[in-house]
Amino acid sequence: MRIPRVLLPRVLRIASVPRALSAALLLLGLAAAPAAAGTPSPDPSDDGKAPAFAGTSFRTAAEIEQGQRATADGSAGDYLYWSFPADTGQRPTVRATVKLPATHAAETWRIDVYDGLRRRQACQYGAQTRTAAAGAASVELACVLRTVRAWAEPWANDPLPGTYYVRLTAVGLPTADRGLPVGAEVRVDAEDIGGAAAVDGSLAEPLVPGIAADERDGGDGDGSPAVLFGLEPDDGWSSGWWSDRWVWTAAGGVLAALAGVAGYALTRGSGRPSRVPPGV
Repeated sequence: MRIPRVLLPRVLRIASVPRALSAALLLLGLAAAPAAAGTPSPDPSDDGKAPAFAGTSFRTAAEIEQGQRATADGSAGDYLYWSFPADTGQRPTVRATVKLPATHAAETWRIDVYDGLRRRQACQYGAQTRTAAAGAASVELACVLRTVRAWAEPWANDPLPGTYYVRLTAVGLPTADRGLPVGAEVRVDAEDIGGAAAVDGSLAEPLVPGIAADERDGGDGDGSPAVLFGLEPDDGWSSGWWSDRWVWTAAGGVLAALAGVAGYALTRGSGRPSRVPPGV
C-alpha cells in the first residue's frame, strides 16, 4: 500500500519509537554489566603466603587476606585468633575446619567474628557452633556476615569497613580433652553486593586498630601512628561515595528522557487532524 506524502512524517515518528526504546534497553544492559562482573568473590591468593599460626588475643591475631587458607596448630581449650580486611559492599564468609585427635569425647566448637571496634557481629546464616561426636576426625564451621556498610548511626551495630577478627575455640570442653593437640584451617571469602547495599554517607577512615607512637613510647618520632593491622583490600579502601547505583540512576534518567520524547511524538502526531489528499 502506498503511503501518502502528507502522512509520511507521522509514520516515521511512530516507527522511530521502538528503535529508541531498543537503544535504551541496550544501554541499560550495558550499565548492568559492570555490576554483574563485580559479583564473584576475589581470586584466591597464594596459600604459601598465608600464616601457619594463630594469635592468642586480638592484639596478636594472625593477619590473613581474603581468599587465603590459613592453618594453625594448637591445643583444645586455646583461643585462636585471625584478622582480615573487609570493605564497603562486601559480604564476608568465614569458614573453619578443626582437625581433632584420634580419641576424644564429644566436643562443641564455636567461631565468632568481631569488627574493628571489637563488637561481636551476628551471622546471617551458617553453622557457627557445631558439636563433634566422640572420635570424629574433624568439625566444620561457617559464618556469613551481614553486608559491610559505608556508614551507620552511632547506636547501630552494623558491620563497618576495616579490620575483622575471627576467634575459634571449644566451648563446654570435657576436662579430659583439655590440652589435646588440634589443627585448624580458616578461610575468608567475600561476595561483592554492589549498589544494593549503598548508603548515603561514609566513614572518614576504616576501622583499623592502631596506637599513637612518639619518641617517648618507642615510636619513630615523626608523630605517625604505629598500625597494628597492615593488610588492606587489593584496590585500597573504598571512599564510600561511588557505587554502581550511580550507573543505574543515569540509565534510568536516559530511559525517562527517551520515554518522554516518544510520548511527545505519539501525542503530537495523534492530536493533529488528518488531511486527506485530493484524489484519495
